[in-house]
Amino acid sequence: MDNTRTPPSIGRLSSRDKHHNDAGADIDTYSLSIMTARNHPLAATTYRPKTQVKTAVMIAPATGIKRQFYHNFATYLAENGFGVLTFDNEGVGESLSTDLAKCDASLISWGRHDMPAVLDALQDEFADASYHLIGHSAGGQLLGLMPNYKAITSVFNVACSSGCIKNMNMPYKLKAMGFMDAFIPLANLTLGYTPADKVGMGEPLPRGVARQWREWCNGSGYIKTAFGKSIHTHFYDEISTPALWLGFSDDDIANSENMDDMIRVFTKMPVEKRFLDPKEFGLSHIGHMRYFSSKTHAKAPELWQMAVDWLDKQP
Repeated sequence: MDNTRTPPSIGRLSSRDKHHNDAGADIDTYSLSIMTARNHPLAATTYRPKTQVKTAVMIAPATGIKRQFYHNFATYLAENGFGVLTFDNEGVGESLSTDLAKCDASLISWGRHDMPAVLDALQDEFADASYHLIGHSAGGQLLGLMPNYKAITSVFNVACSSGCIKNMNMPYKLKAMGFMDAFIPLANLTLGYTPADKVGMGEPLPRGVARQWREWCNGSGYIKTAFGKSIHTHFYDEISTPALWLGFSDDDIANSENMDDMIRVFTKMPVEKRFLDPKEFGLSHIGHMRYFSSKTHAKAPELWQMAVDWLDKQP
């Protein structure tokens, strides 16, 4: 049986080579490829309002989540006048440029190489704007690895936490332990990657990503467990960028305790934390993923408006 996972076909384009797709009268969307310092192309999508852009946003995805997941949210931001860039991390979606079992990407390389390259591309795409990060889960966690973080004016994090397993509640805690401590090691050993899609945990993951995910969620402070070990240079204790962290009471992963656990890693970041109950918005569930759902937006438009309001008040 062949367990090799082959990558989709993508072109090795420079960030200047674009394929346009008009999304409507007021927004132009187009795909581009962003080359990282590791010489790996990242698939990305630009959402450009046809008005002058003064504020531009990179949406950094959760672990193993493709950029298409954020399409409706990105379109909404663009409709409100913001330039937006979404992307697939190396080894995920259209940024998989080798057999997955041969992909040596890691969470560290995502934060140290992928996210900085995307921020550089955001500045190229939208000159003379202010630049902001909207991070979903890992997309907010890895900010402190970005050497060019000073270009970011503000941060809006959704469901961002340490994901510390010991702080989770039963029965989800058992599910997380089984995935992290049994499924990931066994899959990496037998397949050379982790088919996280088989258990509803996003896209298949490079083994290095899954291994670090497991290690960091089994300790306090997530990435802090790697300081002085696999991470010797970082900026978590330097970042003073204002941030709003949004969490939900029915999120089994980013519960309030785990949000605080991650916030503490950013020792100088001024954080406004909002921990919300979905029932306050007439919703039965938001959890870890559904903030970005168009169905959630249709029932509770004020949730996406929070992001717009946050960006509007930034310099």
